[in-house]
Amino acid sequence: MAADEDLLGPRPARDKFHRGALDGRHYWLTPPALLKEIQREFGVTFDPCPFPKPEGFDGLTAEWGASNYVNPPFGGVIMADGRKRGPTAWARKAIAEHRKGKRVILVYPIDKWVLMLLAAGAQVRNLGDVKWCATEDGSPGPGMGRHIAMFVLDPKPRRRRGRRREQP
Repeated sequence: MAADEDLLGPRPARDKFHRGALDGRHYWLTPPALLKEIQREFGVTFDPCPFPKPEGFDGLTAEWGASNYVNPPFGGVIMADGRKRGPTAWARKAIAEHRKGKRVILVYPIDKWVLMLLAAGAQVRNLGDVKWCATEDGSPGPGMGRHIAMFVLDPKPRRRRGRRREQP
């Protein structure tokens, strides 16, 4: 059995990212009017997810420009050269390029309820991989393997515990 196969056959043939949408289309580009608006506001100079992609180009290993528009594949995680290539890889690269002083505009679909909470002023905290307790006996579960976001809608801003107020 080849490295990219399992009992169900070759993985890329079953992967939505490789197979494309049900209508037979494989890639989706940013609508021109939206791209023009983003370009006007942010002065984008580089696209690490170009289409068509030049042969041998890899936006996750390339050096990005001063102002970058990133519309990565929305499909699931794919493996390339033994490395995962999904939303987390693109987020890590965006953060790394931002730390170099570059502007990054990254688009990625998220649930509407998250945007609603953020628009309402919610503070977001990362609780890590919570090991929720069983209702039957209170024993901790194994965790979900995913981090849990805590959204706080507070009528007045609060200081986080453990931080000291600086004296003037």
